[in-house]
Amino acid sequence: MSTEEKNVTTDAAIHSTPEERTTRRTRIGKVVSNKMDKSIVVTVDRQVKHPIYGKFIKKTTKYMAHDEENKAGEGDTVQIMSTRPLSKNKTWRLVEILEKAK
Repeated sequence: MSTEEKNVTTDAAIHSTPEERTTRRTRIGKVVSNKMDKSIVVTVDRQVKHPIYGKFIKKTTKYMAHDEENKAGEGDTVQIMSTRPLSKNKTWRLVEILEKAK
């Protein structure tokens, strides 16, 4: 192993923080349920192009997210981020509330 190779490995070890190693997925959606303690259900809409016909189809996905302080209410627009599994269905957490419901 030459000195150049050693320098490359040490630089990689120094700069490998958890944020740089994994890019966490984020989604923006609307809260549809906050009836659970410290948990919310968020729906995220996306448009997918049909593989044959080319028409854009609206798809909706529901995510269960962790809300530590029970701040989010139904109808709020929120940002969620992927995290380690917290329960069977909960692998997302609330990052911020972008807009409160009226």
